[in-house]
Amino acid sequence: MSTDTTASVSTHILDTSVGRPAEGVAISLSARTGLDGQWAALGASATDADGRCKDLPALPEGTTHVRLDFETETYFADKHSSKKQAEAQQDAPRVRDSGAFFPEVTITFAVNPGEHYHVPLLLNPFGYSVYRGS
Repeated sequence: MSTDTTASVSTHILDTSVGRPAEGVAISLSARTGLDGQWAALGASATDADGRCKDLPALPEGTTHVRLDFETETYFADKHSSKKQAEAQQDAPRVRDSGAFFPEVTITFAVNPGEHYHVPLLLNPFGYSVYRGS
């Protein structure tokens, strides 16, 4: 919830390699005041079955920059392990290793007081895209 003096942040992740939400991706949130300010860790969470992270902490008053850190390596390692098990059970041919090329994704952006920032991450094992959503 935002007020006139604070900004708020939400995010979600879509795994574009399978066209589904990315469940269980760990996310941490940090903030700073000013370009020379020190980053302060505010909290962490993980995406739910819908790929959303609904419980990120509020931003402190005066926040000017926010950083979201997405732990993608564990997500893809778990997904790849599950895929290997399914293939072994079906005697399917082996596929090329698709572990995460980017073991983490860090998005840093500027915020203004009183505004909400929704930052979706479109993710696949070899690339990602991010944008300011609504």
